[in-house]
Amino acid sequence: MRPRVEPGAERPAGRRWRPWEVLPPALLLALGTVLLLPGHGLWFDELFTAEVSRRSLGTIVSAVVQGRGTTSYLVDVPPSYNAPYYLVTWAWSALPGLGGDTSLRVLSLLAAAGGLALITRAVSRLAGTGTGVLAGVVVASSPLLLEQAVEARSYGLAVLATGGALLGLTRWLQDPPTGLVLFGLAGAGMGLAHWYAATVLAAFVLAALVLRGRRAVGPAVVGAVAVLPTVGLIVVNLLNGTGSRNAEHLRDTGGELAALAATAWAGGRGPALYLTVGLALVGAVRARGVRLVAVSWVLVPLALLMTAEQLRPVYHPRYLLVGLIGLGVLAAAGAWALPRKARGPATALLVGCSLVAAAPLADRGPRERSDDVVALLAQFHRAGEPVVAADQRSATGLDHYVRVAAPGLRPDVVLPPDDAPGSADRVWLVRRLIDGEPVPTDDDAVLIGAGLRMTEQWDFPAAKTDLVVQRWDRPGRS
Repeated sequence: MRPRVEPGAERPAGRRWRPWEVLPPALLLALGTVLLLPGHGLWFDELFTAEVSRRSLGTIVSAVVQGRGTTSYLVDVPPSYNAPYYLVTWAWSALPGLGGDTSLRVLSLLAAAGGLALITRAVSRLAGTGTGVLAGVVVASSPLLLEQAVEARSYGLAVLATGGALLGLTRWLQDPPTGLVLFGLAGAGMGLAHWYAATVLAAFVLAALVLRGRRAVGPAVVGAVAVLPTVGLIVVNLLNGTGSRNAEHLRDTGGELAALAATAWAGGRGPALYLTVGLALVGAVRARGVRLVAVSWVLVPLALLMTAEQLRPVYHPRYLLVGLIGLGVLAAAGAWALPRKARGPATALLVGCSLVAAAPLADRGPRERSDDVVALLAQFHRAGEPVVAADQRSATGLDHYVRVAAPGLRPDVVLPPDDAPGSADRVWLVRRLIDGEPVPTDDDAVLIGAGLRMTEQWDFPAAKTDLVVQRWDRPGRS
């Protein structure tokens, strides 16, 4: 039986790049810049990136292998899960002029834009420039991608690796064995950037097998080899005792994983969700060139994760980002596959709904306000008054922003596991709120037992972490 060759997949690999293909990455850079302009402080996950990245290479590697944190208050939070990402940010921060908070976010944005450029190029080669550019624009305006592209986390690198793997697969489809090296290297980078991205690598291998049958032995073997570094990283985490740490962030969807994932891609907005899913169904039936690759890109990760969910919770919206990019590509392919008279309105609606769904991101407030906490302390604190972080999250933000913005506070900072000193007449206590209540710690008993009472409190609510600063004074202190 002759292997199936999807129309468009056999276009010559040497087709030149078109200027329009720069539009999607340019759009992502522009929208990302708008989100970065307010200059909000880092939140806990990003602060963790900043903390690990500033350490020496030897310290990072040792912490990864041994499964321990890089500082006292993070001793039970090793940098093992995203170890390759921290090595990249370490190298990035070592470059002259880099290493600040914004530069870590810019790294993610640049990587995501680079990945989008590669995705646009690959889809253009498979299905034509119109489909490729529209796919890139739709992905660039996705609320889920935009939010993660400006955070100092590994998702930008995952998008970059995914784009590289897709382009490698495209080159192989059009002119084998060209592209296999890129497919293998980028495929390895996908899983190392984020474990869930390995499901998309499996989708690409399946697409090659469906399109080329027995001739797809090369991509199948390369894909199997490419996933080995990810398997090795998982083994390291199991051996060092990290195991299933952070699993508490995952939820059981009760069989609704696919629906929740599509909703997350559309930013929870009905019009964007229904239009995206509807056009994706059209793309699955009518699109040319990219249909089988995009359908596999959507269905394989969802099927694998829904199967895994039978054993344990696996759902977190941003974890599914790389797989959901396929949904945006398939929806764009569906819009471009409509009759010519309907193509323009469908394209405008799809892009417009995506941008409307993403618009609230432009007005979002800070996710954590540790920078404001330190600014207040720098204003009111007096030398010799202990500044105590009561919990892990408070300590991470306090330590970081004292170091970069108020080093004069450093002699008085007390970080976990040390408790608040009961001998001082005034103590500044920084702590996290959950459901409006301070997280209980030993510091309360120590301060109350020493005769101090809370006399004033400043609230710092935010989207991710609510913090408070409490001033504890000994009675009679003026």
